[in-house]
Amino acid sequence: MGKVTSFSKDELERETQRLFSKLQLAGWNRQSCALIAPLTLEINKLKKEKNAIILAHTYVTPDLIFGVADFTGDSYALSKNASETKATTIVFAGVRFMAETAKILNPQKTVLIPSLEAGCSLADHITADDVRKLKKQHPGVPVICYVNTSAEVKAESDVCCTSANAGKIIKALPGKEVIFLPDYFMAKNLTEMTGKKVYSWDAKCIVHEDFDAHAIEEFRKEHPGLKILAHTECEPAVVHLADLAGGTSDMVNYVKKSDAKEFMLVTECGLGDRMRVEFPGKKFIGSCGLCPYMKKNSLATILQALKNPSRDQVVEIPEEIRLRAKKALDRMFELS
Repeated sequence: MGKVTSFSKDELERETQRLFSKLQLAGWNRQSCALIAPLTLEINKLKKEKNAIILAHTYVTPDLIFGVADFTGDSYALSKNASETKATTIVFAGVRFMAETAKILNPQKTVLIPSLEAGCSLADHITADDVRKLKKQHPGVPVICYVNTSAEVKAESDVCCTSANAGKIIKALPGKEVIFLPDYFMAKNLTEMTGKKVYSWDAKCIVHEDFDAHAIEEFRKEHPGLKILAHTECEPAVVHLADLAGGTSDMVNYVKKSDAKEFMLVTECGLGDRMRVEFPGKKFIGSCGLCPYMKKNSLATILQALKNPSRDQVVEIPEEIRLRAKKALDRMFELS
């Protein structure tokens, strides 16, 4: 990794306190914050030197979110941040398709992905060839691809969407039929939400497919007044039980505006960690699932990528594919 900066005792103490003021709400102790303080100081120093920003998805660990991230959010919010930044280097603490999206929107910038193992069970289970076959089966039907797809799949689609804006975009498109891919459960939920016929693919999120409707019903019985917020990647039986069904940004906004005191976030565990820090007066209980891909991001991998990225960590997309994929993303921004 090269030479490591030596920080003074006072600098380390201030950084430890800064980290602890936030991370204690996510269950961290002061000693753990002191251990990572040299890393967060080094990363934040390098960001300034390299005119870099770090985009962190809500599902990564709280030390990244509150230690080094410049922007935190869901796929849509981070896509907007990527398109608006003046930084010359973007480090994407998320998964591969998110870093690709940042590169599609910022072809002149350096986009780095800290972990090469940060894939996605949705994006990894559909190809551009699969999309072409679907279009032949349903000629003339508009193709909406979830942002959880590769650049090649986006390039074959008419418009992109996120969990936060999928319903709005489907309703905005002409006709009574759409192809929505790759999330099978989200397609089922969108059929009910929009009233349109939705042709789907058979990929599922390894986190959200495991939530159990019966277990969630039991939690509601045990906690009167509990508000259940479910991601639309969950199966319809789970979504039917929810007070809100949507994406992570929808859940954050719901918690922010709600007078309720107890919430169950039926999604990846990272959102609960973030919410405990941002809303210390509210209680978050019950179910969550761990995304093994998001958790491949760490302070160490981010530091390594900033200092000396490997060729594979630098995201590159063929220009012909990038331009076609950008059309789908631009249409998303227009319709949102």
